[in-house]
Amino acid sequence: MPIGVVESLDHEARGILRQDGKAIFVDGALPGETVEYASFRRKPKYELAHLVEVKSPSPARVTPPCPHYGICGGCAMQHMEPSAQLAVKQRVLEDSLWHIGRVRPEHILPPIQGGSWAYRHRARLGVRNVPSKGGVLIGFHEKRSSYIADLRSCMVLPPHVSALLEPLRTLIAKLSISDRLPQMEVAVGEACTALVLRILQPLTVADEALLRQFADAHGVVFYLQPKGPDSAYRFYPVPGPKLSYRLPEFGLDIEFRPNEFTQVNHPVNRVLVRRALRLLDPQPGERIADMFCGLGNFTLPIARSGARVVGVEGSPGLVQRGRDAAQANGLVDQVEYGVANLFECTEDSLAALGRFDKMLIDPPREGAIELVKALGEDAPRRIVYVSCNAATLARDAAVLVSVKGYRFVSAGVVNMFPHTAHVESIALFERD
Repeated sequence: MPIGVVESLDHEARGILRQDGKAIFVDGALPGETVEYASFRRKPKYELAHLVEVKSPSPARVTPPCPHYGICGGCAMQHMEPSAQLAVKQRVLEDSLWHIGRVRPEHILPPIQGGSWAYRHRARLGVRNVPSKGGVLIGFHEKRSSYIADLRSCMVLPPHVSALLEPLRTLIAKLSISDRLPQMEVAVGEACTALVLRILQPLTVADEALLRQFADAHGVVFYLQPKGPDSAYRFYPVPGPKLSYRLPEFGLDIEFRPNEFTQVNHPVNRVLVRRALRLLDPQPGERIADMFCGLGNFTLPIARSGARVVGVEGSPGLVQRGRDAAQANGLVDQVEYGVANLFECTEDSLAALGRFDKMLIDPPREGAIELVKALGEDAPRRIVYVSCNAATLARDAAVLVSVKGYRFVSAGVVNMFPHTAHVESIALFERD
């Protein structure tokens, strides 16, 4: 089998080496290592390969503690020491900014990070009843596969959720619809843990009794989702604590439904919000926009500062939930919300919202290209951009700097998903 020296990592944490001018992407290989590999997909310009043996290991290599690592596709970097993972993500961010956007920040911000384990307060797990593999399987997808990894535990889930995997297998195996239940979502709040079961046919009376018994025994709340995400409803127990997360530094408690977007890593989110507010520096009397505001993760902390905030979101349902959150936290006089499709933003539609002193942008992976292109002569003097995709941040940063006249003041990574190749970041732009 061929042997080569790994040069770097790609954006999926695969080792890159070159043979005869062709790039070889090797799962599990680290920069500087000499590895033996076996290709499983060959294209004219590149190959994808499995790692067979590490001949000369990197100092950053560690033994993955999870027994499912290598099969489960939930993590990609457990074989790398956590500080080295963070350095790789910083390099991905800087490389994306330069190679895609041809921009560089004046300053690199310290990375935002938290604990490496038990951080996932949200997860979508596949469920399959596979008699040939012993019955019901619950887990993330296997690497490069639609098959479900047979998880008996998960080290990135909170311990109490990981401990539910085995009992849940037993429960689902007893249900009459065990082969008509393809997915389960987990949402962990401050006061309760919710499990959303995607059901393709109704439960029987006996099934319902089993769910109630399980909920009482394990202290969880079951939701049932018979159709799309909006069809999810609280099944049992109906009264009781609601899902919420806290931002204690700002005296906020934000309720959410299990199928609504919230950050998966609550401790890191708290640091992220603190960093965003420090960069934005909202002041009483200012009018600030929070674009792609969602439930108000940034809107409400900005409002707590005394500034007037306009939260803009494309989903009418989320906007109403944002209004509810502002009411519940005593901030209704500081916040107004609007429904707008920011992916189709124009200079006229943005101007209709009025003038803003500052702006926070927190888009999905697609980025905010139409929004930044729509900024006019009276654009905010300061923009904080929270990104979950380094490539679209780089693209949008190029417009802000080269077209709109902003200085690219600073940027840094946010390690929201340890042990994965996912790179989140935060950036600051200013103009006179």
